[in-house]
Amino acid sequence: MKPIRTIEVTPFLPPELECLRELAYNLRWTWDHETIKLFRRLDRDLWETSNHNPALVLGLVSQERLNQAANDEGFLVQVNRIYQKHVEYMKAEGTWYEKNYKKQKPGTIAYFSAEFGLSEALPIYSGGLGILAGDHIKAASELGLPLVGVGIVYQQGYFRQYLNADGWQQERYPINDFYNLPIIPVKEKDGSPVLISVDFPGRKVHARIWKAQVGRVPLYLLDTNIPENSKVDEDITDALYHADREIRMQQEIILGVGGLKALKKIGIEPNVCHMNEGHSAFLGLERIAILMQEHKLSFHEAKEVAEAGQIFTTHTAVPAGIDKFTPELVEKYWAEYYRNVGISRNEFLALGRTKPNDDTEPFSMANLAIELSSKTNAVSKLHGVVSRELFNDVWKDVPEHEVPITSITNGVHARSWISDEMADLYDRYLGTKWSEEVSDQQDIWNKVEEIPDEELWRVHELRRHRLVSFCRKRLKKQLEARGATESTLDEAMNVLDPTILTIGFARRMATYKRATLLLSDPERLARILSNKDRPVQIIMAGKAHPEDTPAKELIRQVMQFCKREDVRKRFVFIEDYDMNVARWMVEGVDVWLNTPIRPLEASGTSGMKAAFNGGLNCSILDGWWDEAYEPAIGWAIGQGEMYADTDYQDEVESNAFYDLLEKEIVPAFYNREADGRPKAWLQRMKKSLLALCPVFSINRMVREYATNMYWPAAARFQQFLAEDSVKAKNLAHWKKSLKDRWSRVKIGSVEAQPGETMKVGDDMKVSAWVDLGDFKPGELAVQIYHGPIDQTGNIVDGEVIPMTVGDEKKGSLTLFSSAIRYYQSGRHGFTVRVLPHHDDMASLFDTAHILWASLPLEVQV
Repeated sequence: MKPIRTIEVTPFLPPELECLRELAYNLRWTWDHETIKLFRRLDRDLWETSNHNPALVLGLVSQERLNQAANDEGFLVQVNRIYQKHVEYMKAEGTWYEKNYKKQKPGTIAYFSAEFGLSEALPIYSGGLGILAGDHIKAASELGLPLVGVGIVYQQGYFRQYLNADGWQQERYPINDFYNLPIIPVKEKDGSPVLISVDFPGRKVHARIWKAQVGRVPLYLLDTNIPENSKVDEDITDALYHADREIRMQQEIILGVGGLKALKKIGIEPNVCHMNEGHSAFLGLERIAILMQEHKLSFHEAKEVAEAGQIFTTHTAVPAGIDKFTPELVEKYWAEYYRNVGISRNEFLALGRTKPNDDTEPFSMANLAIELSSKTNAVSKLHGVVSRELFNDVWKDVPEHEVPITSITNGVHARSWISDEMADLYDRYLGTKWSEEVSDQQDIWNKVEEIPDEELWRVHELRRHRLVSFCRKRLKKQLEARGATESTLDEAMNVLDPTILTIGFARRMATYKRATLLLSDPERLARILSNKDRPVQIIMAGKAHPEDTPAKELIRQVMQFCKREDVRKRFVFIEDYDMNVARWMVEGVDVWLNTPIRPLEASGTSGMKAAFNGGLNCSILDGWWDEAYEPAIGWAIGQGEMYADTDYQDEVESNAFYDLLEKEIVPAFYNREADGRPKAWLQRMKKSLLALCPVFSINRMVREYATNMYWPAAARFQQFLAEDSVKAKNLAHWKKSLKDRWSRVKIGSVEAQPGETMKVGDDMKVSAWVDLGDFKPGELAVQIYHGPIDQTGNIVDGEVIPMTVGDEKKGSLTLFSSAIRYYQSGRHGFTVRVLPHHDDMASLFDTAHILWASLPLEVQV
């Protein structure tokens, strides 16, 4: 029955406790252990049953308990102390941004992501992308950046997982009650909700705006489940990563176009828009339309301005991970747009293609994001290499290693992921600013050496005990849901051992992550787990996408192994993996295991979280571990090899893992001193903390984004808007002219000093005669490209030397010259290339034009 009127009912708090409302609705509590303890103290049972949601706790706690707390002097002292710290924090005085960059006035940065993992209490995330986005805006809060987040609040969020008796994953989709989540509706002055509308084929779709306050950073979330929409359109923001391609297209329009409209409606006009993956890339098109209207620019002029203030972060390592849409679906939703902005269908589709004239090629959201950004980055050094190969076709004829995709390695928000006990240990020995101070992180972490071994080990053992207790309770709950017998439930409370070597494996269940690699030889693994003198136990968790049947099969295989009589107390699978389960695991395991197929793990951050808690990593050399690994701080499975035969790869790498366990990891853990502590293990723990924590923190990562991406993009955007957008207009017109002028540029000949042999240290003079057509010399970059020659006759990892124009001419040809100095012996080669050059280009490869001399010339050094 539909109501005739709806009323928003909020908790009645005694005046002494009114500040609890502000604390509950600011997600700073997700990384402030004191605030968490406060709400747990208010009602411990509600804290657990509410999924650690203080907003819901306030809504459900009895008035009697609130009145009692309001008259509890000790509780009020705790409330006031925590609230005063919160007030001081929100003043944002003395932050990294305020000290170093506020005077530059870079303007607002808008960070767009399809998911944000801030807390299990706000289930609008599925995995690593969302967790990273959540950590990103938490770090922006701590650093004081002028940043806002933009996303979607999903009615169902991501699914809840449970397993049937056979171990097959099943899904539940509980409905999120937004009014009991730690978010608030954004309202007009008259109290009505702020709404925006987005043009869809034949209709407008409306969206409501919610706000999650994350420390100092507001996160605005869009919701189409409102009466103003049809039933079909209400469901657009129903579930995260909908399998239906048209609904996915609709979600991404709401995120990108609707997100930008929402900011404008609120009064925020960002200088920089950061696209965290390609889901939000349509924002670039909306921004172009806005710039065209407000500044009377053509499409291509507005595109230059929009690009200047946009950056794109890619997180995928395989083509299948990129959202792509058919030309027909793109035409359905964007035909009116491209007609209104004055470009053709082919021009529009070319924005998301590598082959503009191939009408069968799908429209790639990653390609669109690259095309509409001035900077693109990957999320680890190895992922940068992979991304340059993956997107090489976007920059046709550009050598792979020169593809303009940089890398900023991911990090983690430490205080969100470390245990209360570990945080207290760091506060006492590193100082309370260990997570915030940015000037001398290495000096701060060097103080880890001052932590007594007995204290570090005591905290670590305590967390392992608590992890085992947590797993037993969860396992019992899982079995109860399946209707297990009393004897089975009793047995669940005796699984695992809080004193033995504990290995954790938890992540999104995708086939390339190889959750079953460690099951390759089940008998050998069973012997390792059940060793009487040096036993090992493994805790595993993870969700498969509802449509990913092969990944579900991996979970089923794990569950079949878990049921074996000889391992059932040593190997458990925890259902419904979420941020809460992840925290328990990274806080309590001894070893964090990661077994992806190299190089398919873009970064991975779970191992970083374990490292901040003193856990040691054992991983394939992929993602972040490829650049982090040192023998003294953890273990590498293999040496970074690549295999064509995946079955053979699994055999080799699983045996390598078993060998590491038997010969290195197990002995290191169980070799104890007279005091009962594993001295060598503790030394490795400290070396891991020293090496990893200063580097793989989210604050370091966000500072890199600020200095390398945000500030340059903000400056470029401001320059391109200034003086009636003269820079953007000139650059757009110049690029347009290339289409007709470039064909007249020719490399006439390339000359080098005689002889095919040089000595190390010698210079080889190189000259090139170039027909400039109607270009001025300054409009072209003429370069030598040189390097070692491989077996196929190609230049490998070539280096570039600019050539300078001379006065000599031969008819229409102009002389350019330079020299190559050889520092290494061997077979070398060089060639010459010509590219368009403009002082305002974001990159030398900003256009599709590059001219190479026909063949490389070889030299023996």
